[in-house]
Amino acid sequence: MELLRLRLVVFLSLFQVLWILPLAFAQSSIKSSVTRHSEEYCAMYDICGKRTDGKVLNCPYGSPSVKPSDLLSSKIQSLCPTITGNVCCTAAQFDTLRTSVQQAIPFLVGCPACLRNFLNLFCELTCSPNQSLFINVTSVNKVNNNMTVGGIDYYISDTFGEGLYDSCKDVKFGTMNSRAMEFIGAGAQNFKEWFTFIGRQAAPKLPGSPYAIRFRSNATDSSEMIPMNVSTYSCGDNSLGCSCGDCPSSTVCSNTAVPVSPKKGSCTVKIGSIKAKCIDLAVAVLYIVLVSVFFGWGLFNRTRKQTPASRKKPLWNNVMDDGEVQSITREKIENPPMQVLEDPPHMRSGVQLSIVQGYMSKFYRGYGKWVARNPITVLGSSSAIVLLLCLGLIRFKVETRPEKLWVGPGSKAAEEKQFFDSHLAPFYRIEQLILATIPDAKHGKSPSIVTEDNIKLLFEIQKKVDGIKANYSGSMISLADICMKPLDQDCASQSVIQYFKLDPENFDNYGGIEHLTYCFEHYSSADKCMSAYKAPLDPSTALGGFSGQNYSEASAFIITYPVNNAINKEGNETERAVAWEKAFIQLAKAELLQMVQSKNLTLSFSSESSVEEELKRESTADAITILISYLVMFAYISLTLGDSPRLSSFYISSKVLLGLSGVVLVMLSVLGSVGFFSAIGVKSTLIIMEVIPFLVLAVGVDNMCILVHAVKRQPLTMPLEGRISNALVEVGPSITLASLSEVLAFAVGSFIPMPACRVFSMFAALAVLLDFLLQVTAFVALIVLDFRRTEDNRVDCFPCMKVSSYTNSDKGIEVRKPGLLARYMKGIHAPILSVWVVKIVVISIFVAFSLASIALCTRIQPGLEQKIVLPQDSYLQGYFNNISEYLRIGPPLYFVVKNYNYSSESRHTNQLCSISQCDSDSLLNEIARASLISESSYIAKPAASWLDDFLVWISPEAFGCCRKFTNATYCPPDDQPPCCSSSDGSCSLGGVCKDCTTCFRHSDLHNGRPSTTQFEEKLPWFLDALPSSDCAKGGHGAYTSSVELKGYESGIIQASSFRTYHTPLNKQIDYVNSMRAARELCSRVSDSLKIEIFPYSVFYMFFEQYLDIWKTALMSLSIAIGAVFIVCLVITCSLWSSAIILLVLSMIVVDLMGVMAILHIQLNAVSVVNLVMAVGISVEFCVHMTHAFSVSTGDRDQRIKEALGTMGASVFSGITLTKLVGVIVLCFSRTEVFVVYYFQMYLALVLLGFLHGLVFLPVVLSIFGPPSRCLLREQ
Repeated sequence: MELLRLRLVVFLSLFQVLWILPLAFAQSSIKSSVTRHSEEYCAMYDICGKRTDGKVLNCPYGSPSVKPSDLLSSKIQSLCPTITGNVCCTAAQFDTLRTSVQQAIPFLVGCPACLRNFLNLFCELTCSPNQSLFINVTSVNKVNNNMTVGGIDYYISDTFGEGLYDSCKDVKFGTMNSRAMEFIGAGAQNFKEWFTFIGRQAAPKLPGSPYAIRFRSNATDSSEMIPMNVSTYSCGDNSLGCSCGDCPSSTVCSNTAVPVSPKKGSCTVKIGSIKAKCIDLAVAVLYIVLVSVFFGWGLFNRTRKQTPASRKKPLWNNVMDDGEVQSITREKIENPPMQVLEDPPHMRSGVQLSIVQGYMSKFYRGYGKWVARNPITVLGSSSAIVLLLCLGLIRFKVETRPEKLWVGPGSKAAEEKQFFDSHLAPFYRIEQLILATIPDAKHGKSPSIVTEDNIKLLFEIQKKVDGIKANYSGSMISLADICMKPLDQDCASQSVIQYFKLDPENFDNYGGIEHLTYCFEHYSSADKCMSAYKAPLDPSTALGGFSGQNYSEASAFIITYPVNNAINKEGNETERAVAWEKAFIQLAKAELLQMVQSKNLTLSFSSESSVEEELKRESTADAITILISYLVMFAYISLTLGDSPRLSSFYISSKVLLGLSGVVLVMLSVLGSVGFFSAIGVKSTLIIMEVIPFLVLAVGVDNMCILVHAVKRQPLTMPLEGRISNALVEVGPSITLASLSEVLAFAVGSFIPMPACRVFSMFAALAVLLDFLLQVTAFVALIVLDFRRTEDNRVDCFPCMKVSSYTNSDKGIEVRKPGLLARYMKGIHAPILSVWVVKIVVISIFVAFSLASIALCTRIQPGLEQKIVLPQDSYLQGYFNNISEYLRIGPPLYFVVKNYNYSSESRHTNQLCSISQCDSDSLLNEIARASLISESSYIAKPAASWLDDFLVWISPEAFGCCRKFTNATYCPPDDQPPCCSSSDGSCSLGGVCKDCTTCFRHSDLHNGRPSTTQFEEKLPWFLDALPSSDCAKGGHGAYTSSVELKGYESGIIQASSFRTYHTPLNKQIDYVNSMRAARELCSRVSDSLKIEIFPYSVFYMFFEQYLDIWKTALMSLSIAIGAVFIVCLVITCSLWSSAIILLVLSMIVVDLMGVMAILHIQLNAVSVVNLVMAVGISVEFCVHMTHAFSVSTGDRDQRIKEALGTMGASVFSGITLTKLVGVIVLCFSRTEVFVVYYFQMYLALVLLGFLHGLVFLPVVLSIFGPPSRCLLREQ
């Protein structure tokens, strides 16, 4: 037993000797070899093996440096000019070095200083004759019985490390709109992080070092190591200087100040601890001054004793021209017997009118009598004309395309979009899904969505989407048929599962969530993280709800499917896409929503055609609400036109049939207007169909009430013919004045460039004009027929039925008893307003609110939230909310250059590019500077530049890019077919591409720039070149649609674009400001470079209106109010009355804008239309009251009392209450745009119009009103 144990010990000892001694000898030999750290001595020389993935491994044995052959020496000098004499590398090692750095050269060649420093780092590592001074082999591996290097220490001084990093940290990689450091350094923030990334041993079949490299900066004295400290070049070096875009710190660039946009903040004033806006302070001071002056003036007038003469009735003038005076019988409408007794029997009142009003009164007197005699003729002829206009409705069409509604034909943005689409390529259609986690109920924070189950859910969703088959004209359309394919193979879907090549099997093979986390940090540098369409996927485009670059904390997946677009929106290609989009939305609603919700996630979705489809649905969503609103108004009209209800005579005295007929006339006027414009080819809009009936009904009902009430005020003893004639003489001029003012106010709006506003104004002007004509023709005829029916004791609504037992209680009385509303106006309302204290309070309050509204107007934001326009139950509501909440990158932004002259005689190339030798104030450098102040420029990144990449691609330094065969045809990089066999994956330096050479030598280029012929010849090569590891600068895919090659042979490229991104735009004002900032940048650069440049983004065309929306609004309102003033001045010949009407109209509009600011209603086409409409409706409140005041007798208080009694009741019942009951129904609308822009704004308009017309205006007239046109004459 002991013998057996002894034999086992001897065997084990022998085993240890036989196996450990060789390893010990190897380690000792390495130690003895490398122990020598001296000049002209190598730490590792030659190649002793290969890894399984083909990466070569150096021999770990030290040896003296050797003298290279002349050929090898020249090759080394071309790549490593700092190494002369002996070297520590063989030809095979140098070829490996050249192949390794070849992948990084295209990223850095645009900045020569960075490239030189970067090459020196690896040249010294591989071939330096003094390699042993800073390289120490720390571990070895045995490969195929050969000892190979397993790890090294590379001693580098901090000076070199900092110089290298500083020269490269800002270098851009244009293709991906990012820094090159993101690709070659994993976004390192300093040289130590960069060296850590470089020194990491690469996993099999991944790029990187075949062995571990530990970079060290400090060497102990005993180690005899001396850190490598080759001189570095600054990126601002004169000989190897970089562009300002790649080197903002260079002296040339630092002299060019970063354009700091002035902050748009309003002027503020600090008073103690209170900080107020200048406009607020100015308004407050103005109010104090005005109120003080008014109080002083009031006290002065109150304390002054009034002489008896001052109490006399004012006379207009003793001198009267023929035709100016029309004597009409004006009897007081209450207490007739007393009124007769009060007035001297030998005096009668007369109204002195202007020339225009005189002619109008004469016309209405004769016309009224003629209508009363021939009502059927008038009714039939007027109705026939309108019905003839309605025939145009057979050509009725509704315009729903947003670009035709909000963009004028001469729009700059529309022209730019047309240029971009026709010369480059239409912006792709976007189909999108957003999956998000539900916030925690306790803390409100959303958990991370990046989990294994959720990733697998994405694969299931992708499978469902890929399986969509939409039927279009008998053919089945799938995503692959319509999607955007940058490299003509795979769809460029933006989803995190692209990191797994869209293959579920790769999820486990690649390492699951760990691989995903790795790709979030190395998406641009790791081949394994490349998408299925062979391009890096920026995680910020596929994730949402994260802060900074903490992608793993993302709470949302954003899946985007870019689909090819077409210039012709009505062509087959677009219709195919729309067919697929409808199927996509149907899938999302029917299946995807349930799948996502089962995982406790939320889903929102949208397609390119979603908004238009939902707008079409919205047009019918509130049809019932609008109909009910009209019915309520009709019911009220029917009641208010009738006499005071008496149960015994209601069926005779009611005016239901008359009210219904009046509403029908209003609808006919609208239909006639729409029919006329439809006949001449003008399309209608949703705004017209929804707004104009309300507008015309408001105006028409007012006129109907005024006409009916005027007829009722006439003495019953007078024949019907005389009553109709007198009523038209009494109210006809004011109705004409108001209607013409409204027509002109809307007509001038037809000059507004915005199509929606222009078309609305055209339709509204004609509708109001037709309504007025029908009111004074057909409706007057209907009044005659209705009063005949009443006098003939026929039942309302059934005029064929006659009631013989009916007795008119008003018979024997000369005038009807005034209604309750008229009695209130004259007996309560007017006396209260005549109190001096009340007048002061009213003036103070209304002036205060108007001045406050002026200050509030500055807070109104331009824009129109998309979700407001859509029905509240639309699936897009959640989508728009999620877009603003989760999206971390803005819309693409293109800087388009027209007529780029690339000839060698032109300076355009250097004025546009941003690499070495480009102008410091070039376009791309200016864009890069603007991206540094993204808060004001709204530019997130430097632009991807096809020009920079093309100049790098043809550069001799990028020897793996632009290459040619011996027959001068294009030779692709070594890792692409035919150089690299796609079947077996073998790529070697031999084969068909072994004799390929670079397109140019340095001597072939002039200051690094190609000649005109060279540029012309090689540009198509570049745009067809596929990007790959050996040359990432290939232009195919990234720049396929960035350059128009049509006609470029002349030396002029008609159109080219440089792509970047806006910052995330979450509010409407952000979209407006981003567009304004981009245009300002282009304007400045264009003027400086004398090159035509414009910015383009897909949303510009729709937001251009908001750049000048204030100008459009103020111009429209000014013209409308000015038109009303001119009409009033011409008809009344009274500057005094016209000025008061102008003041009240302006106050109503200003106050309405103040209400908009309080309710946070934005300024857009809809609100501008409402404001213009407010002018038209407000005329009704002002003109009738002012006219009634001017023709009343007595002092100002008495005249106001009479005006309120006669016209105030008609205005209040005819427009205020009618509009109020109709508007209130709109608050039940399912579409928020109705609630905000129609219910809220209309309600505010009605209330403001009522308050100004029946409270403020009477007070102003009682204090500052014009003299009476009514005078006393002897009979």
